[in-house]
Amino acid sequence: MNASCSMFSQILKLIPRTDFERLVKHTQAERHARGFSSWQQFVAMLFCQLGRAQSLREIAQGLASCEGKLTHLGITAPARASLAYANAHRPWQLFERVYMLLFERIQAQGLWRRKFRFKNKLISLDSTVIDLCVSLFDWAKFRRTKGAIKLHLLLDHNGYLPCFALITEGTVHDLNVAKTLSFEPGTVLVEDRGYSDFGLFARWTEQGVYFVTRMKEEIRYEVVRSREPSPQPEVLADEVIRLSGPITQHKCPHVLRRIEFYSVETDRVLVFLTNHMSWAASTIAAIYKDRWQIELFFKAIKQNLRIKTFVGTSANAVKIQMWSALIAMLLLRFLQRRSRFGWSLSNLVALLRMNLFTHRELWAWLDEPFETPSQSPLAPQQHVLGFA
Repeated sequence: MNASCSMFSQILKLIPRTDFERLVKHTQAERHARGFSSWQQFVAMLFCQLGRAQSLREIAQGLASCEGKLTHLGITAPARASLAYANAHRPWQLFERVYMLLFERIQAQGLWRRKFRFKNKLISLDSTVIDLCVSLFDWAKFRRTKGAIKLHLLLDHNGYLPCFALITEGTVHDLNVAKTLSFEPGTVLVEDRGYSDFGLFARWTEQGVYFVTRMKEEIRYEVVRSREPSPQPEVLADEVIRLSGPITQHKCPHVLRRIEFYSVETDRVLVFLTNHMSWAASTIAAIYKDRWQIELFFKAIKQNLRIKTFVGTSANAVKIQMWSALIAMLLLRFLQRRSRFGWSLSNLVALLRMNLFTHRELWAWLDEPFETPSQSPLAPQQHVLGFA
């Protein structure tokens, strides 16, 4: 039987309106608002992502062209000026809170299997640069003739979804963001060499937070002892070391672990640095290899959602669009995981865009997207036109 509301409406039902309105009050998003609600703004920006609208005009006209199908969305088609004003002035923190609410609920369902046997939370830390036109986004400082913003992410490897995001100007260094973060004891943090700071490594070690990173070649150290040889031939060395440089030794007096690992895939010797002393060297190498998932996440969100061209030029509008993209990605990954069909993310985005306002049961379509839906027995019969 065909669904009584569009698939876009069914996707929006994954976000309870009561919780959304509670977040609206908490962030005071509708303070001094007249007529145009935060829910209308949210639906319009989610339509921008899932429908790949390239401008405010496309959002407004795209929703207006479906005016008869917007009843179940709880909105009317927005005016372009109203949406532009809301994006420029209403707090982007509302979209951040909506994302975190959805993330916690989806993670609580336990849809994803753990790749590693250990129970520690595994998180990757990285950032990506999104170029902007410096003449239009003059607040986004990066270089003299170029503007940019940075999207800093903490990617939870249980589902490979962001558990934290921060949007800054392009000039903000990754380390400055890393130093503001705090983690629960036992967390395993994976990052590349751009986050190498031995003062930060010492702080994490004292807090019981584990890290895995690549070791820079110029770091001076002395070997305290060599660990037992590994049965894996790829492990060339496994050593407990102490930093011997006058500055690095002062910043990080703790002993660390250095692992040399031969990567068959890249035909290179990789040197890892960690403060975890008990796991096998091959496990440390596998953890760092899994860091590549955050790079794949950046690639997926840039290719499939609207974050490289923006419908507003203010910092607030850009952050709202970025958070709406993260919300859309969270919903897409949830739909992808719940479906029995083998969706690739790009294929799901493309076909969902073509069927946003199709009146069909969402979960049935996700499981069998190319099957013809059965007609309702109560559906009115089509009249046959008679020609002479």
